[in-house]
Amino acid sequence: MNYLLVFFLAMIVSVALIPLMIRLAPRLGMVDHPDARKVHSAPIPRAGGVGIAIGALIPVLIWVSTGPALRAYLVASLILLGFGMWDDARTLGAAVKFTGQFLAAVIVVYYGHVYVLSLPFMDLHRLPLYLAQPFTVFALVGMINALNVSDGLDGLAGGLSILSLGAIAYLALQTSGYSAVAIALATLGGVLGFMRYNTHPARVFMGDAGSQFLGFTLGFLAVFLLQKVNPALSPALPLLILGLPIADLLAVIVQRLYLGISPFVATKHHVHHRLLARGFDHYEAVVIIYAIQTAFIVLALLMRYDADSAIFAVYLGICGLLFLFLFVMTHLGLKVHASRAPSRLTTAIRAVRNHPLFYATPVRLITLLIPLLFVAVSLLAREVPRDFGIGASVLAMLLLLHLVFSSATDSIVLRAVSYVTAAFVIYLESKYLTGRAPLLDAAEIGYFVVLATAIGLAVRYSAAVEFRTTPMDYLVILIVLSVGLLTGDSTHRAYIGAMAIKLVIVFYGCEFIAARMKSRWNLLNLSSLATLVILGARGLGLA
Repeated sequence: MNYLLVFFLAMIVSVALIPLMIRLAPRLGMVDHPDARKVHSAPIPRAGGVGIAIGALIPVLIWVSTGPALRAYLVASLILLGFGMWDDARTLGAAVKFTGQFLAAVIVVYYGHVYVLSLPFMDLHRLPLYLAQPFTVFALVGMINALNVSDGLDGLAGGLSILSLGAIAYLALQTSGYSAVAIALATLGGVLGFMRYNTHPARVFMGDAGSQFLGFTLGFLAVFLLQKVNPALSPALPLLILGLPIADLLAVIVQRLYLGISPFVATKHHVHHRLLARGFDHYEAVVIIYAIQTAFIVLALLMRYDADSAIFAVYLGICGLLFLFLFVMTHLGLKVHASRAPSRLTTAIRAVRNHPLFYATPVRLITLLIPLLFVAVSLLAREVPRDFGIGASVLAMLLLLHLVFSSATDSIVLRAVSYVTAAFVIYLESKYLTGRAPLLDAAEIGYFVVLATAIGLAVRYSAAVEFRTTPMDYLVILIVLSVGLLTGDSTHRAYIGAMAIKLVIVFYGCEFIAARMKSRWNLLNLSSLATLVILGARGLGLA
C-alpha cells in the first residue's frame, strides 16, 4: 500500500471540495453566526467537515481491504457525517445528536466487533462481553463529544487531531497495522486540506460534521490500535494519545454540575475560553494547547509499554498543573498583556521594518531563487523517472490551459501545481543531484540557508498582509521534526529529514510569492510550466 498516495489523495479531495462547500453553505443554512459564547464576530460557513470526511473516506474505500471492522467504520462515519451536516444546517437538540452518535458507535462495536477488551490495572484479565461492548459505545460517544467541544478556536480541533492521528499512524506502523495506518493518514490528509482554510482568521469551520467525524475516527482508531493491532500497548495509553480534549470535557462537566448547570448547556468553561479570558490572544491560546497536546503525544510514544499507573500519574500531573495555573490566574484576577502599549523591542522593530534591507531585498530574493531552483534542477538532475515524466506532462497541460483560459491570478489550481512542482524538484534534487563535488554541496546548503533567511525576514518585515504565520506553522515544524526522528535508520532519517526541511522552505516560498503576485503570468507560474515541460520531456525520453 502506498501511504503517500492515500495521504495526498485525501488532502487533494479536501482542498478541492471545501471551496465548493463554502459557496454552498449559505444555501444549505450551514453558517455559524456569532453570539456571546463564540469568539468570531462575523458569520462563517461551517461546511469544512464535509471536505474532511469525504477526503478521508475516498482513499480508505480505494486502498483499505474490506472486513467487518472497516465496513462498520465506513457506515458509521457516513451516519455521523449525515447527522453532523443536519446539525450544522438546523442546530439539532441534544437528543437527536446523541441518537446519531450512539447509532454510529453501536454499529462499530456490535457489527464491526471493535471494542475494549481490557481496562487499565486489569493486567491480563478481560472484560466480559456484556460490559466490554456497552463501555466501548459510551467511550466512543464520549470521544466524539470531547473533540466536538474543543472546536472553539480557529485551527484548534484540527491541530489536536493531526497530532493524535500522527501518533496512531506511527504506533500502528511499528506492528504492520496497515489498515489503521491508512485510515489515520487519510484522515490526517483530509484535516490538513481543511487547515488550509481554517487557520486564523478562518474562512470556514469544520462544524459538527467535521468534529464528530474526527472524534469518532480517533476513538475508533485508539480502540482498534490497542485491541486489534498491538494488544501489548498499555491500556491507559489512549489517555495520552487523545490527550487534552478528554480532560477538558470531564473538567467542564464537573464544573457545570458543581454550578448546578446542565452538562449539555454550552458555556465558556473550556480551556481555550479560560486562556482567552486570562488575556492570551487567539494565536497564543492555540499554541499553548498545541504544546500541551504535543507533550502528551511525545510521552505516549515514549511510554507506550509502561505501567498503567505511570501513565495515569503523568497524565493527571500535566492536567493538574494546567488547571491549577488557570485557577490561580482566575482567582487572583491576573491577565497577560494587561497593557497593550508596545514594548521597546516592538517599537524598535516597527522603526526598522520600512527599511529596504528588511523587506525589499528578501522579497526579490524569494521571487528569483525559487524559479531558479525549479529550472536548474529540471535541467541538471541525472535522471527523471518515467512516472515523473507522465505526471509532469499532465500537470504542464493543466497549468497551460488554466493560464490561457482562466483570468484568476490566484487559484487553488495554480497553487496546487506550484506545490507539486516543488515536491518533484526537491525529490529530484535530493535523489539525483547527490554525489557531487564538495563545493556544490556547500552551494546547496548556502542556497537553502539564504532562501530560509529571506523568507523569515520577508514574513516578519514585509508590509504585505496576505502572508502571515499562524499556529499551523508550528504544526508544520513539528511534522518536519517528526519525519526526521521517526523514519527508518539513522542514514534514512537524515535523508528524509533533510528533504522534508527543504520542501517546507520551498513551500513557504511558493506561498509567499503566490500571495503577492497580481498577474497569473508571473515568474513562479512560468517557471513551474517550464520545469514541468522539461521534466515531462526528459521523463518520457523526448529530450
